[in-house]
Amino acid sequence: TGTLATQVTDQPGDISDFESCVVTIVGMWLGTEDAEAGDEEGEEPADREYFEYDEPQEADLVDLQGENTALVDEREIELSTYAFLQLDTDGIEATLADGNSATVETPGEAPLTFNQEFDIREDTRTVFTADFTPVKRGQTGSYVLQPVPDGITVEYEEE
Repeated sequence: TGTLATQVTDQPGDISDFESCVVTIVGMWLGTEDAEAGDEEGEEPADREYFEYDEPQEADLVDLQGENTALVDEREIELSTYAFLQLDTDGIEATLADGNSATVETPGEAPLTFNQEFDIREDTRTVFTADFTPVKRGQTGSYVLQPVPDGITVEYEEE
């Protein structure tokens, strides 16, 4: 096995609209190169594995701007090359800068998908930083949480 440390961060987007934007993350899906990130009929691909966190993790995206990150999970997993990581969320509590609450959802109420290939290597800590941000939906006053592909980083640290 090797170690996977999963972190989250927030690129600007519309985060300046918020006083707080707390995302609750309850687990993650990892998919190997043969797995598909999603299935139209809701069936889980065989080459995708789910890891439920011991405790739900909360991350306030307002606090995670710039270089700031929050560790949401660290665990030993099988050595392999993974094609993607998906974060399983269980709600987003958001307050706008003016004190009003805001509706923030994930696209299609699905896990947040980060299509970035990474390896789990022996005696190495792989640090996968998933980047996502709230984006305002037109004039509706609601927001959608979107992955930021160019903000994803993967670093390998010798243990």
